[in-house]
Amino acid sequence: MIKLKVEKEKIVEGKQVIIYTDGSSRGNPGPGGYAFVVVYPNATAEMRIDEAGGREVMTTNNRMEMKAVIEALHFFNDYYAKGVEVLYEVRLDSSYVMQGATKWIHGWKAKNWITASKEDVKNVDLWQDMDEVMKGKKIEWTLLKGHNNIFGNEKCDQIATTYADGKVPELYKGFLSEYPDAEAILNVEPELSGSEKKAKKSSSKNKNVTAYSYVSKVGGIIHVDKNWDDCKNRVHKSKGALYKKSISPMDESEIISEFKNK
Repeated sequence: MIKLKVEKEKIVEGKQVIIYTDGSSRGNPGPGGYAFVVVYPNATAEMRIDEAGGREVMTTNNRMEMKAVIEALHFFNDYYAKGVEVLYEVRLDSSYVMQGATKWIHGWKAKNWITASKEDVKNVDLWQDMDEVMKGKKIEWTLLKGHNNIFGNEKCDQIATTYADGKVPELYKGFLSEYPDAEAILNVEPELSGSEKKAKKSSSKNKNVTAYSYVSKVGGIIHVDKNWDDCKNRVHKSKGALYKKSISPMDESEIISEFKNK
């Protein structure tokens, strides 16, 4: 995983480019759209972000997923001077595209674009475009879980589906520092809701703190145990059981109240 260190809009430790992609079709086949969001350093090492995409009247979801990656990589053809090492991280939610681009494509080429079952490779025109645009580029692939509140993935989905619906989305092109969601776009962790963030913070805070008690709810009944073994024996293999460690009498009361409402 590339960890981009941004300081005053400048990238450090070489040129690294983040690319998010997604595709969508309304019907399969049907009208479709593709999108990519790229975060990259320009010629003076200032970090920029560009959102882009397009539409096709009759296509498939897989073709739009492929088109998004191809167009995103095309964006950088001849962008950087020759000899400058650039690492591209493509973040996508299509295992079809990632497997095809990193594994299957080599066998297809060796067999003149014929599959192991002696059939023509589907979407061969785009696979050939993919093969061409990847030449000379160092690419790292990151497969994301789609529709999992990962900001960059969700942003691409929004742009792609807007194009698929025959509308024109608003697209940002400018400096990363001026982007409304600059921190979120670099992150591949799912965006959490307010309550989820609070729970995660509480869990992290309490992880290494000595337990006051263990509260559980099994079969609709709330129990309080003073040691983990008793709690574990109670909840083990109990379908739908809830349990949580408390670190003080007040914390215990809050957990009991929480479980009463669940």
